[in-house]
Amino acid sequence: MNSWRKFWSMNKKVMLTAAAVLLAAVLSLCLGAASLGGSMGSFIFLYVRLPRTLGCLLAGAALAVSGAVIQGVLLNRLASPSIIGINAGAGLGVTVCCAAGLLSGWAIAGAAFLGAMGAAVLIVSLARRTGASRTTVILGGVAVNAFLNALSQAVTTLVPEAGMLSGEFRVGGFSAVSYVRLIPAGVLILTALVAVFLLHNELDVLALGEETARGLGLDVQKIRLLLLLLAAMLSGCAVSFAGLLGFVGLMVPHAMRRLVGSESRVLLPLCAGGGAAFVTLCDTAARVVFAPYEFPVGIVLSVLGGPFFLTLLLKRKGGRQDA
Repeated sequence: MNSWRKFWSMNKKVMLTAAAVLLAAVLSLCLGAASLGGSMGSFIFLYVRLPRTLGCLLAGAALAVSGAVIQGVLLNRLASPSIIGINAGAGLGVTVCCAAGLLSGWAIAGAAFLGAMGAAVLIVSLARRTGASRTTVILGGVAVNAFLNALSQAVTTLVPEAGMLSGEFRVGGFSAVSYVRLIPAGVLILTALVAVFLLHNELDVLALGEETARGLGLDVQKIRLLLLLLAAMLSGCAVSFAGLLGFVGLMVPHAMRRLVGSESRVLLPLCAGGGAAFVTLCDTAARVVFAPYEFPVGIVLSVLGGPFFLTLLLKRKGGRQDA
């Protein structure tokens, strides 16, 4: 009887998350400053609303799952792609790619992934070599984040043609999303999501600690590197078309853990759905509330995420407790 109740409760949460994703997508497609009923209605729907909605869904799912994976790998629930520099690494990759004149969707998505992976490997290497505590890892990530952003600004200054990234890309938003950038990144995101879902057992074992994981026969180094590669692919590809969106990978995993616990088999898919719905709803609100003016969704996410992160720090007494 108890197992049936647990099964029904879990399925109910899954269905509610799916309903939230569907509702967010419908609202995003239907609401906006321009009406869909005029002569330009079909054009606006196909080339403005649809790619924007798909971009919100993909970026939200990718960043949320990436955050959950990074938190599991680093054993630190204060970690997220935007906080420890992974998004900044992706941004640097995109900046260098554009400065070199490589503007195809596949080139930008690949450069973002390589930049994100480089930042992830750097953070993990520093943590392992210095034996850094969980709080120190976060502080080191903040430093790496600032350093990589500074490099991006330097490239933009030296190559003014790359200055197209200096606006909405630095804040994060979807007003310039196009199929050219969305399709390659979307293919990589969906591939990485499937791979992460298949590795849910390994992520749970890794979360038990390195010694315990080794005792259970897990190849810790191989699995950690693979999961980091997938997390970097998710966040990097999202950054390639959505810009430097912050805090999605922090807020959504925490919210989903409160609903379903920490079992990755359930947590990861719900993070994908919750992240997709959350980012899409935030983007819809950002362009509807102030219509006909549009508010970058990255600002909305930062306004929500900044206090959320500070609250987590205070609850964990500066990070000394297990997050």
